[in-house]
Amino acid sequence: METKEQENKSLSKVRDMIEDIRIAMMTTVDEQGNLVSRPMAVQQVDEDGTIWFFTKRSAPKVDQIDQHDHRINLSFAAVSDADYVSISGKAEEFDDQTKIDELWNPIAKAWFPEGKDDPELTLLKVHIDMAEYWSANDSRMIRLIQQATAAITGNPPKMGENEKIYN
Repeated sequence: METKEQENKSLSKVRDMIEDIRIAMMTTVDEQGNLVSRPMAVQQVDEDGTIWFFTKRSAPKVDQIDQHDHRINLSFAAVSDADYVSISGKAEEFDDQTKIDELWNPIAKAWFPEGKDDPELTLLKVHIDMAEYWSANDSRMIRLIQQATAAITGNPPKMGENEKIYN
């Protein structure tokens, strides 16, 4: 059983990884029960692990979350660093102009041409229920050597950290 300090350290590691990767594949469940994924840019990760996204109010994912199933999965991959994060959580539409003002950045204008007052702009707020990460501690060359050694010896390589965190 993890102590509160270990949990905070683990959640901090997940936050740092998410902030470095920034783009997630968000998976929702549609009306027919199909899993549907699309790329989403993280706007902020709070201290408690709440993850914020801008989205269009009329986007199908908003209806899927609001009307059908709040459960989502976020997957992050930084292949060059061999860092991966998978998050299971619950999402909700969060229409709050103060939070939109806080998170607004010039890049978002590409998707919301009327700026932070665009009537289509809303937020998705994701609460982490469980996160799992894989993080390679070694350089790409060391990882390749470890994989080659494993292929020869038949022993699986040690490829870094792997941990599950429950929030």
